[in-house]
Amino acid sequence: MTASATLFTGLMAVAFCLVHLFVGRLRFLDRNPRSRWLSFSGGVAVAYVFLHMLPELGAHAGAFNRATGLGEVMAESAVYLLALFGVAAFYGTERALKRSRGQDKDQIERARPESSVFWLHIAVSSLLIFVIGYLLNHREDTGLIGLALYFFAMTLHFVTADFGTRGDHPELYDDRGRWILSAATLAGWILGTQVSVPQIVIGGLFAFVSGAIVLVVLKEELPEERKSFFLPFAGGTLLYAALVLSEQALTG
Repeated sequence: MTASATLFTGLMAVAFCLVHLFVGRLRFLDRNPRSRWLSFSGGVAVAYVFLHMLPELGAHAGAFNRATGLGEVMAESAVYLLALFGVAAFYGTERALKRSRGQDKDQIERARPESSVFWLHIAVSSLLIFVIGYLLNHREDTGLIGLALYFFAMTLHFVTADFGTRGDHPELYDDRGRWILSAATLAGWILGTQVSVPQIVIGGLFAFVSGAIVLVVLKEELPEERKSFFLPFAGGTLLYAALVLSEQALTG
């Protein structure tokens, strides 16, 4: 990437860190029924996966084909299998969080998972965030508009995901969790400026991230105890779809 593009992605990484650090200050999101802004953010993130990430996975299937010698169909299946792994990894941590909310606790504690499980969730989230930070400098679409759309979608995704994570253990998140997530973001970005990996690895990372994002967003949009909103969610998907189609019309 050019120096200007690297600077731009660096500013994006810093902005992601600000979301991790200050999501607890967004008091307008903390309401029941669920804030419409969170539903809107979830819709944008899902639209990004289906309109940007998944099409890119199709392109990365070619790298799998060349590197592994697999047929086109098998190479494409391998890419989407990695996306499935992303779904499975985050589903496993979410199930662990839910199961750790013991029924033998009092009403206040029952809403919170055990601290050890919470830190497991932070660790897995840090891995995802590290990969996202790395991919800032290794995307198929390196144009300014494409990066801006990526920034828009990922910022809203982090708002949704971090707000949900903080809700499990606000004290632990504010004390150390948010700093760990911020460090993972910057570490991923820094590594991305220094190290380039083969395209087959880039494709695998993209696949894992896309699956994880779908699971995280849908988990936040289908809460058992709170009411979410379909219209803001649909509005987010439609707005982002319109932006993507406009970009394609301008650059195509």
